[in-house]
Amino acid sequence: MFARGLEGWHFIIILVIVLLLWGAPKLPGLAKSLGQSMRIFRKEMKGLGEDKAADRAEKSADKASEPAATEGDSTSAK
Repeated sequence: MFARGLEGWHFIIILVIVLLLWGAPKLPGLAKSLGQSMRIFRKEMKGLGEDKAADRAEKSADKASEPAATEGDSTSAK
């Protein structure tokens, strides 16, 4: 059964079970909250990716400017 994947009639059975457990009036609210949760999740994942990219850019900028600052520094301890 699971080796072939879920077929159309599997989804119908799952839908019937969900209707029996939660009832038809509650389903729109569940769908709305699920949609909002997915939107928040995607937003946070996008923000996490942007934070990582900013960290990488900052590290590469620090590495690029570090040798130039030490070469021209005449006040270093000898």
